Amino acid sequence: MKIFENGRPSPDDPTGRPAGRPAAVDLHGAALYPGYLGPDEQVALVGDLRVVVAAAPLFAPVTPWGKPMSVRMTSAGRYGWVTDRRGYRYADRHPAGGDWPPIPASVLAIWRDLVGPERLPDCCLVNFYGEGARMGLHQDRDEADFSRPVLSVSLGDDARFRIGGTERGGKTVSAWLHSGDVLILGGAARLAYHGIDRIVPGSSTLLPKGGRINLTLRVVD
Repeated sequence: MKIFENGRPSPDDPTGRPAGRPAAVDLHGAALYPGYLGPDEQVALVGDLRVVVAAAPLFAPVTPWGKPMSVRMTSAGRYGWVTDRRGYRYADRHPAGGDWPPIPASVLAIWRDLVGPERLPDCCLVNFYGEGARMGLHQDRDEADFSRPVLSVSLGDDARFRIGGTERGGKTVSAWLHSGDVLILGGAARLAYHGIDRIVPGSSTLLPKGGRINLTLRVVD
């Protein structure tokens, strides 16, 4: 897995990007880049995501056993990740029947920086966390090739992230994810159990009505 410059300074940028990208911090085997996106970059990225949501509206998923999830979601790319009574899976169309929009160039740029340009992601899952939303511990294992990492971008309110090992019920550690943070699950951490315990409403002003957006980039095929 490519690590972007590991703290090597980048030129000052009027868009609000930090003068030097942060080095990765180890988080139970995952690579955390705190503050990777500057404030203006975050605002621009949210604008790009509004275009995605206009083309593929957020929907309320349910688990295969019929339990409503507390997040709302949509996707961009060749595939979208969906869940309903038919199971967890990737689909080539939105549940309402339309095509998924392309992954924004601003999102792909993050992947190119931190993972590399050789193989771009097939799916950008967009999860929106409102007040009280959470995500139980789970593995990302619906993909064909686990040698490809999963890249996650946090925008908006702070979230308490929890990560464990590859076996359910093992030791976990937690850390706060803030707006602009990027996390990569790769190598031994690719199949680690992870989830979001809670968010802190009002901890960010990025989204006018509050909440948290999480982007998850994955190679599917």
